[in-house]
Amino acid sequence: MCFKICFHTSIFFQRQSRWWVCSLYRCYITRIALNCCLTSSILCTAIYVRCPFSNSDPHSVVNYTNYRFWRGYHNSGKFDLTDMTHPHMWYPKAREKKRNVYLHVGPTNSGKTYSALKRLEASSSGVYCGPLRLLAREVAQRLNKINVPCNLITGQERDEIEGAKHTSVTVEMADVTTEYQCAVIDEIQMVGCKSRGFSFTRALLGLCSDELHVCGDPAAVPLIQRILEATGDLVTVRYYERLSPLVPLKSPLGSFSNIKAGDCLVTFSRRGIYTLKKRIEMEGKHLCSVVYGSLPPETRTKQATMFNDDTSDLNVLVASDAIGMGLNLNISRIIFSTMMKYDGFNFRELTVSEIKQIAGRAGRYGSKFPVGEVTCLDAEDLPLLHSSLKSPSPIIERAGLFPTFDLLALYSRLHGTDFFHPVLERFLEKAKLSPDYFIAECEDILKVAAIVDDLPLGLYDKYLFCISPVDMRDDISVQGLVQFAENYARKGIVRLKEIFTPGTLQVPKTHNQLKELESVHKVLELYVWLSFRVENSFPDREVAASQKSICSMLIEEYLVRSGWQPQGRKKFLHGPQKLLRKYDASQMHKYFQEVDARPK
Repeated sequence: MCFKICFHTSIFFQRQSRWWVCSLYRCYITRIALNCCLTSSILCTAIYVRCPFSNSDPHSVVNYTNYRFWRGYHNSGKFDLTDMTHPHMWYPKAREKKRNVYLHVGPTNSGKTYSALKRLEASSSGVYCGPLRLLAREVAQRLNKINVPCNLITGQERDEIEGAKHTSVTVEMADVTTEYQCAVIDEIQMVGCKSRGFSFTRALLGLCSDELHVCGDPAAVPLIQRILEATGDLVTVRYYERLSPLVPLKSPLGSFSNIKAGDCLVTFSRRGIYTLKKRIEMEGKHLCSVVYGSLPPETRTKQATMFNDDTSDLNVLVASDAIGMGLNLNISRIIFSTMMKYDGFNFRELTVSEIKQIAGRAGRYGSKFPVGEVTCLDAEDLPLLHSSLKSPSPIIERAGLFPTFDLLALYSRLHGTDFFHPVLERFLEKAKLSPDYFIAECEDILKVAAIVDDLPLGLYDKYLFCISPVDMRDDISVQGLVQFAENYARKGIVRLKEIFTPGTLQVPKTHNQLKELESVHKVLELYVWLSFRVENSFPDREVAASQKSICSMLIEEYLVRSGWQPQGRKKFLHGPQKLLRKYDASQMHKYFQEVDARPK
């Protein structure tokens, strides 16, 4: 049985105490030949496969196996691709270096990231890896402003500066094949995140830099030190203290009449945010900005900017835990409206880490509020708040891992199937890990796999749709994904106008229409994401980007109209009908209906 390796493959092996390197390019390798290699007198130590599109990164290098378990194959003749016990061996370029790793750890607002960025600024080349597009964009702007040319690369954006040797990226886009003098990974505690932790693990193990600066919560230090023991890197830990005081108040907010400029009320649902916004504005003293996760990033940034602007009427913020990272906010007091959060499965109390991350946003160093305060709306929530702020964050025990496409591709060939769902499911069942790692949560990936497996697509195309940023809890987002995948499978090209039919555009008038418009924005973002990976098949990136901007503008106008407005207040959008094509929000569910259904 033959299978094709469509990537650059290097097989490193040891024979008679000498090292040999065999490089194979776009070659066919039979399973018989591979097994002969594994069971002969040659003792293979590693097989690396480079794929143009591995995971979210177009430059990743994958080490399929490692020296520890080749001895077993030497005797058994079996090829176990599911052994993931030594993931540091997946990154040969990084292992060629003895990196100087600096852990900058401390609470929110302690200057740890600032210190790392100063080293990045002074380096001859470097990369910043952040958890959010907002942070990546902010760092790129900062470096360009001080005449350090810096590219911006995220899943949905490419802004390349001529002559730039620095790049600011979202962590999923980290390039582990380029050499840098300096690299920075921000919010490293997210290595323990169930869904995204594997991207931080990959950056930590794979970035090829002389200096690696890692910023985050002290709770991640023991795990990072254990993980890097195997890499041979030199690790230095630098602890930071908070730069401005954070004072937990002994009394709750009480009445909404006690709200003052600079306050931020925190809740954890879209409807809760708008309910609080309306309640505060009905008092007639303040207007509110809002920030939450499903708002378009551009809208979140503008809402934050208006809140920070001393000349703006919007001097109170109502937000979700989306403020926990990625936005610089001039907050005087954080007020928790609740200490309960729905996590997708059930309602639970906020964790110590979540409470500290959110509360720490008050009293930003260098702002007009040198002392931060934090309290709750209800007195019954104060004990949990106070005890959490006094407690250290729980130690992070394990880091996330996820198999790359390269690994899954070989596994599928060995099992003779191009159906992605059973391949991934079987691989995850068999996967072997060390105690320091866990397999990332992939429920949504499996849901998408069940959809695309019914389409005549290759394995990589299926993988691409599975890792795309689709919200599987959002019906409109799912409809958009299905239409993109079906059109791509049927015709090989997806024209946006065949699927996205705006009709007439207008500002949403209800909460449900707002939610629908946010969903449409997600679908347009998905199109842009796919266009960067399969450019010829998704050629309408500029159209999708402009429609995204229109969605953001309409959402901003809704935010203006939804609250209490004093007489003479100016609209943030002037004459939107001149800029936008109208749409009927009640018909949004038809945006992604089946098109061109004629018999073929």
